Amino acid sequence: MIIVVMGVTGSGKTTVGTKLAARLGWLFADADDFHSAANKDKMHRGIPLTDADRFPWLAAMHEQMAKWIATKQNAVLACSALKQIYRRQLWDGPGVRFVYLKGSYDLIAERLCARKGHFADEHILAGQFADLEEPGDAIVVDISASPDEIASEICRRLGLDPKTQ
Repeated sequence: MIIVVMGVTGSGKTTVGTKLAARLGWLFADADDFHSAANKDKMHRGIPLTDADRFPWLAAMHEQMAKWIATKQNAVLACSALKQIYRRQLWDGPGVRFVYLKGSYDLIAERLCARKGHFADEHILAGQFADLEEPGDAIVVDISASPDEIASEICRRLGLDPKTQ
């Protein structure tokens, strides 16, 4: 199984995804690692990415997900996956579950203001909320709890027992 932990920048995808993968003993990957240097530079400067910027990024992640599924490797992928078309390009089939980390604009903006050393900041948050198409087929988890509590909730909602994974 592959769990895609999705949401806007600052929602906790990497933090929660890392904790979830560690708890389950699964591989963890961050979508940020699949971005080109040009994409990272644009985001750092507060320039929203276009779909043309995103499609090679999504294709690279899709290819990696296909490898994990082919080799029966369980993994957690932290990825914004803001639009339905992006989620379909990532994976549209069995073996992948999307978990949407949902939070208010104000809470996430506050978190971004406190975060240091990341290329994405509060300047792109408004654009991410504008682009966000909330998924109808994902597990939705509120981000007001601690990352450990969120990871536990995801395990519970997916019926995953960390001790048997």
